[in-house]
Amino acid sequence: MNALVLSAGGMFGAYQVGAWKVLADVFQPDLIVGASIGAVNGWAIAAGCPPDELIERWLNMESVGRYKWKFPSSIFGGVLDTQHLQRLICDMHQRFQPRVDFALVMTDLLKLRPRIVRGPDVTWQHLVASTAIVGLFDQVRIDGRLYSDGGELSAVPLWAAAELGASKALVIDVLPQIPGLVAKTFVGAMKLLSPFRAIVPASMKVVRLAPPKLLGAPLDAIYWKRSNVEQWIRAGERDAAAIKHSIPICFGAE
Repeated sequence: MNALVLSAGGMFGAYQVGAWKVLADVFQPDLIVGASIGAVNGWAIAAGCPPDELIERWLNMESVGRYKWKFPSSIFGGVLDTQHLQRLICDMHQRFQPRVDFALVMTDLLKLRPRIVRGPDVTWQHLVASTAIVGLFDQVRIDGRLYSDGGELSAVPLWAAAELGASKALVIDVLPQIPGLVAKTFVGAMKLLSPFRAIVPASMKVVRLAPPKLLGAPLDAIYWKRSNVEQWIRAGERDAAAIKHSIPICFGAE
């Protein structure tokens, strides 16, 4: 089974939609798995959203260009008001319904373990939870449990694709490294405290597409800016074009 795996990465996710525009006509995944912004992009791709439409959506997200600061309502609250982002995600969930098997990853905050949510069980709240960065965004309570960003313990949910039965995967990873010292320290601490370890079978065939270096500064990954999005979409298109010819060979019949 062939999987498309989309990493976490905030606004850097624009790179993924640029890459997908180039690769959509040569790669038809059986399964799409995403974490954080990769879950949102993956939801639309699994529903057959035309690449140009997805790009247009990314180019017109002015409402998340500036977040309002707020005082956290609890220790699980965030300092940024993400109502506009949540509305965009809710609209995406309502407008599109996956035609291809889809799964997302979010993090059970108290257990410090990832949770896979699949197919028809995915609600707009699950998509919001998968993007809920600890400390910045409000954490999301679903069925009595608190959930957080799906990329906190593993930015690339390749392990989840393997767990769901994929034997080959095309990974579009927009985080070749963790941006910023604060984020590196926090993620490192989370991984030390968590009993989870991302394990991928050695037999799994993986083609990884990623920018050669970080696409921008840490704040660029949080705040939408049209010029950045345009630049990252072009970068995704350029890098995908360089490997496009090899995709049919790598993901041909078993």
